[in-house]
Amino acid sequence: MISNRISCWPRLALAVSLSIPATVVVAQTTPTPIPEAAAPATTATPAGPTVAEAAAAQWYLRDPQQDKTPGVGATRTYAELLKGRVPTAVVVAVIDSGIDTAHVDLKPVLWRNPREIAGNGIDDDKNGYIDDIHGWNFLGGKDGRNISVETLEVTRVVAKLGPRFAGKTSTQVKAADKADYATYLRAKKAYDAKRKELTEQLQQADQGTSPMVSLFDALKQKLGVEKLDTTTLRKVAAQVPDASLKTALSSLYKDMQQGGIADTDALVAEINNEVKDQRDQLNYSLNTKFNARADIVKDNPEDVTQRDYGNADVTGPDALHGTHVAGIIAAARDNNLGVQGIAGAPVRVMSVRAVPNGDERDKDVANAIRYAVDNGAQIINMSFGKEFSPQRPAVEAAYKYAEAKGVLLVHAAGNEDDNLDVAPHYPAAFYLNGAVPTNLLTVGASGPTDDESLPASFSNYSKRQVDVFAPGVGIYSTLPGSKYGSESGTSMAAPVTAGVAAVLKSYFPSLTAADLKRIIRESAQVHHTQVLVPGEGGKKADFATLSATGGIVDLYAAVQLALQLETAKKQ
Repeated sequence: MISNRISCWPRLALAVSLSIPATVVVAQTTPTPIPEAAAPATTATPAGPTVAEAAAAQWYLRDPQQDKTPGVGATRTYAELLKGRVPTAVVVAVIDSGIDTAHVDLKPVLWRNPREIAGNGIDDDKNGYIDDIHGWNFLGGKDGRNISVETLEVTRVVAKLGPRFAGKTSTQVKAADKADYATYLRAKKAYDAKRKELTEQLQQADQGTSPMVSLFDALKQKLGVEKLDTTTLRKVAAQVPDASLKTALSSLYKDMQQGGIADTDALVAEINNEVKDQRDQLNYSLNTKFNARADIVKDNPEDVTQRDYGNADVTGPDALHGTHVAGIIAAARDNNLGVQGIAGAPVRVMSVRAVPNGDERDKDVANAIRYAVDNGAQIINMSFGKEFSPQRPAVEAAYKYAEAKGVLLVHAAGNEDDNLDVAPHYPAAFYLNGAVPTNLLTVGASGPTDDESLPASFSNYSKRQVDVFAPGVGIYSTLPGSKYGSESGTSMAAPVTAGVAAVLKSYFPSLTAADLKRIIRESAQVHHTQVLVPGEGGKKADFATLSATGGIVDLYAAVQLALQLETAKKQ
C-alpha cells in the first residue's frame, strides 16, 4: 500500500480543534508579525523554486558531521569526494503508483527504452510490451484505462476464503483446510478491525474538521496573517497565558514540524486528502464486492505466470507518490531548478506502475521486478507493503531472479509503527526457508533531529528485518504538475537509500548488489540516542536497537568505504 501520510494527523488535528474554543484563541493571543514559512509549500508554482531556495527544505542532503543534522551527506560528498570523478550510467526502477513523465525536474532523467519506437503500436524490441518507452504499467487495460483504487489484500483474502469458512468452527474444518482456515480467521479479524477503525475516524473527521478550520481562521484573523506557519505557531504558543492552549499549540507545532507541514492550510489539505483516502478505503479497498481489475486489466489474477497484460501509461491516474519517490532518487541536479536528487546524471529512472491506492498484488510485484531486471535496471525501489502475501512464492522467485542478475532491491519497512519481528509485513525481508536475500535492503524512516524523535513515530522497525534507517520525515521532492512539496513515510526513506546506492553504483560500477548492500550497512551512522520507540506509548530505547545496523544511511561514509575498497583492489 502506498499511503505514506502519518496516520495520527486527523486525530491530532481534531483533538486540538475540539479542545480549544476559537473564542479562547481570539481572547488570549496577541498579534505576531508573520515570518517566512519554515519550508516551501506544496502549492509552489509550476516554475518551482531554484535549487538554492529548495536547499533549506532538503535537510536530508546535509551531513551529520559537518552540519550536525542526521542527513546522508550528499552535498558534502559531491563537493569533497566525488569531485573530478566520472560517473557511469545507472538505471533505477521505481515500482510505484506512476511517475509524472512531464515534470520539469524529472523529464531529463527518465529512462528511455532505446529499442522501442514511441507510439507505433508495435513491440519493436520483442520484449512482450508495446510502446514501453519509459517503463510499463501492470495496472492498466489494453484499452488505455487504468486502475486507481484497489482492494486491500486482507479484503481479497476474506472474499476468497469467506465462502468456505465463514461461520464455521475449527471442529467443522477438515485437517487439509486448517492452514487456510487459520489464514481466514486472521484476515477476518484484521478486516473487521480496519473497517471499525476507519468508520470511527471518519465520524471524528465529520465532527471535527469544521471546528478545526474555525480555530485556524480565528488565529489568522487575530494575528492579521494569511498563513499560519510553524514559526508563527511557535511564537504564539510561547506568548499565550492559557496553559491548555499553550500545550495544544506547542504539540501542534512539534507534530507539524516533524511531519514537514509548513502551515495550517497545508495541514488542512493534508487532512482532507487523508480523509478522502480513508473514504476510498472504506468504500472500495474494504469492499469484498469491488473488483476494478476484472473490468479494466482483464487478466487472471491467480495466474502468476501470466505477463502479457497492462499498458504503456507509466503515469496513471494518481502519480503523486511515485513522482515524489523518483525526485528523491534522481531529480535533475544541474538545471538550477527545484530539488536535487541524491543521484546525478547519468543515472536514469524507469517507471514501473504496479501499486494502486490500495494493496499491490503479488503477481504485479513479481512481474514488475522481472520487467525492471530484464530491461536493464540495476537498482529497484519498492515503496509499498501489506499484511498478507498469498502469492509469496512468486515474489520470492522474482527476488531470486533479481539476485541472480545482480540487481539491488530497496524496500520500505512500512508505516504501521510495528516491530516486524512481531507483526509480519510483506514483501518480507527473508525467504520462506529463512534465508536472507543478499540483494535486499529494508529501510526504516528517521527524522531531522538527533533526539528522542530520531526514529519517525510511524516507522516500522526490527533488529532482524530492518537493515538501516534513512531520512523519511518532511522530505521535500517533486510532485505532479512540475510542483514540489513535502511527504513523510518509509516510502521516502527507501528512495533516499536507493539514491545512495545509485551514486555508489554510478561512480564505482564494479560493485555488485551484495557489495552495495554491505557498504550501505557498514557505513551507516550509528546512533545511541535514547529515542521513543514507535508505537510503544512513550517507551524509550537506544536507537541502535531498532535495526540490524543501528544506523542511518550515510553517503559520505559509504563513498569513503568504496574508495578504500577501490584502492585495496589496485594494490
